Amino acid sequence: MTTRVRLLVTALAAVLLAAVAVGYAALSGSAPDEVASTAVSGPRLVVVSNGRLATVSRSDPSGPREVTEQRCDRVYRAGGTTSCLRPVGAFKAGELAVLDAGLNEVRTVPLTGFPNRTRVSPSGRMVAWTLFVDGHSYAANGFSTTTGILDTKTGALVTSLEEFTSTVDGTAATAVDRNFWGVTFTADDNRFYATMSTGGHRYLVEGDFAARTLRSIADNVECPSLSPDGRHIAYKAAVNGDPQQGWRLSTLDLGTFAVTPLAETRSVDDQPTWLDQRTIAYGIQRDDGVNDVWAVPADGSGAPAVLVPEANSPAPPD
Repeated sequence: MTTRVRLLVTALAAVLLAAVAVGYAALSGSAPDEVASTAVSGPRLVVVSNGRLATVSRSDPSGPREVTEQRCDRVYRAGGTTSCLRPVGAFKAGELAVLDAGLNEVRTVPLTGFPNRTRVSPSGRMVAWTLFVDGHSYAANGFSTTTGILDTKTGALVTSLEEFTSTVDGTAATAVDRNFWGVTFTADDNRFYATMSTGGHRYLVEGDFAARTLRSIADNVECPSLSPDGRHIAYKAAVNGDPQQGWRLSTLDLGTFAVTPLAETRSVDDQPTWLDQRTIAYGIQRDDGVNDVWAVPADGSGAPAVLVPEANSPAPPD
């Protein structure tokens, strides 16, 4: 082989190796984003991107993203604590992973069911999760969920809100058909809101972690999310009270109980997130099965717009 031919073969091999490396990075969905994200600074939103925990710039949410090695179906972050609901595998049950500010694993909780919702209290102390135990849709008949709460400071673990004493309009609710989902915490690390379903009705309930009690305060409120000022709940409301007709994103004033439908008129089956006092984010799945994070004004004005393409499970900057 002549020197000229050897050089040509070497050059072609180098080009092929470079192409393979680029192709592998594109398929992995992480390397290009991690490199690009080094130039991005400022507050960052947390999302799930291609099954991994990721962050994006709040000022450029559709731009470069930093993708971690943490595999999560749902995530949330607040007060330096990240909750990661890890997916169920062929040979592995799901679990809750609690991560510190450096994304180091500090606690895991084994779970039985399919990851669905998770939230962290503003201080980072309390972590909640919801799993589907039977069925995979809130619109289906006969679905069953389990919702638990972990106090990361004391280690106190409630594996199911069914352990709490529940009341509806002051009357004890003890029916076996009770289901709970979609916890959102207040700033005091004790009180929280959630959805309770029983007897064909869905209620917004206020919980007291220390007292182990839940009491209904409103009807037709699902997957509540408390605003930063603690005065409003963003949620999904079943159209005409029937989940099979879909859901309308709305907000509830906790002082007056006035309801404001938001500008998003498509059915949204997600627990919305307050990015700030004026903006609400949520996930919507496209026809091709890919999720996008959308945002809409919290006062009912404006129009929805894509915030983070090809992502879901948004959490505001910490």
